Amino acid sequence: MKFFQQVRVANEILMFLRTSKKVKSEVYLNEPIGKDKDDNEITLLEILENDDRSIEEEIDLKLKTKKLFEKMKEVLKAREQDILELRFGLNGKTPKTQNEIAKMLGISRSYVSRIETKAINKLSKEFSE
Repeated sequence: MKFFQQVRVANEILMFLRTSKKVKSEVYLNEPIGKDKDDNEITLLEILENDDRSIEEEIDLKLKTKKLFEKMKEVLKAREQDILELRFGLNGKTPKTQNEIAKMLGISRSYVSRIETKAINKLSKEFSE
């Protein structure tokens, strides 16, 4: 009789563990699932939200993107252009941190930051005129 009670208790414990394991694997839409590169929490709902743009918005975005690339070629030095492309993942490149770019180019992170800031300011000035 004692043996069957032990087996029953063991089975109850196993059932509890299996049930709690299923609960742990459940994901809720509004619970944080990670953080973005700015260290802000992201929920699954934010990822799944439908970001439908109208055709006009899509065309406008494409025209602005084309104008940005033209201005980059026109006003930025090659190194400034390369750093922005690496930093923001432009032209199919994977976005990189300032530290990663610094190591790639053999310069300091602060120098990468200064070049990035200078390039962005040049572009801002072009678009504000």
